[in-house]
Amino acid sequence: MRKIFKKNNTKIRFTNAFKDMVVIATITILIAVLAYFFNAFVFIVGLFQKHPKAITYIDEIITLLLTLSIGFAIFSWRRWIELKKETSECIRLQEELIRVAHTKAETERIISRQLHHEIELRKQLEKDLNENNITLKPGETV
Repeated sequence: MRKIFKKNNTKIRFTNAFKDMVVIATITILIAVLAYFFNAFVFIVGLFQKHPKAITYIDEIITLLLTLSIGFAIFSWRRWIELKKETSECIRLQEELIRVAHTKAETERIISRQLHHEIELRKQLEKDLNENNITLKPGETV
């Protein structure tokens, strides 16, 4: 469901990507607020004080998560660029197909008119020949 607002005679549409970003930002703010009020960091520090050997892996975990987030951002960006190219190519091909269809329809109309005109001329010629009692031999033209 897309909401459309008019602003200076232009339409602003909320895309799915925009909605996703709003959801992600909302969840991030919600988690930050919950972490602040429930002292999540104090809980984590207490957990690491009970298990001091686990602290040695924190830098690896943070590095891994940072690398994953940057990697997924690059991956998403590259897929977005690919999708943008494919979409523009699809639109171009659809426009070409519509143009070909219009050309074909116009060609069929012209041929139909020409055939109709030729049939009418032949009917008129046949009528004129019948009125004047003129008969043509096979293969003979007027």
